[in-house]
Amino acid sequence: MKKILTVAAIGALIAVAGCSGGKTENAGGTVKREAGNWKTDVKLVKFEVPGLPAEAKDAMSKQFAAASGMDQCFTQEQVDKEDIAAELAKGPNGGGECTWSKKEVAGGKIDVAGTCTANGQTVDMAMAGTMEAKKTDVTITTKGKVPTGGDMEMVMQMTSTHTGPCKAATTT
Repeated sequence: MKKILTVAAIGALIAVAGCSGGKTENAGGTVKREAGNWKTDVKLVKFEVPGLPAEAKDAMSKQFAAASGMDQCFTQEQVDKEDIAAELAKGPNGGGECTWSKKEVAGGKIDVAGTCTANGQTVDMAMAGTMEAKKTDVTITTKGKVPTGGDMEMVMQMTSTHTGPCKAATTT
């Protein structure tokens, strides 16, 4: 059960690490995420795992719902250093490897596909969507084999929106 959720989570990890924003380059110039506060919403569109109990599917849906609404502050320095291609190369959470057969990140569009391996599990990944200065909208599809046999498929949508300047930091 844990391995199945690990395989499914690979897509989410890559998405959060590499596609919550970034820069794209094309002949017309560079599109960069705007510095400031960003709110990210994550929606689980499809989650099919053969033999997975309904309770586990519900738990996965709740994990994604809990990840929604996350606020992050990005300084100008962080935005200037962003490199989505480098993030994609790192794989899930820097703890795995990805080999990309398609890596088109240009003109405000992202269209990426490949195979990622983490924790002994291999999955096919595809990410497609748009990236603008104040909004990103990416759909991530993860497909792989589950240890119990059969095919797993997860589709999630991540939308990040610039909500204004960073909120004042509070100390505790």
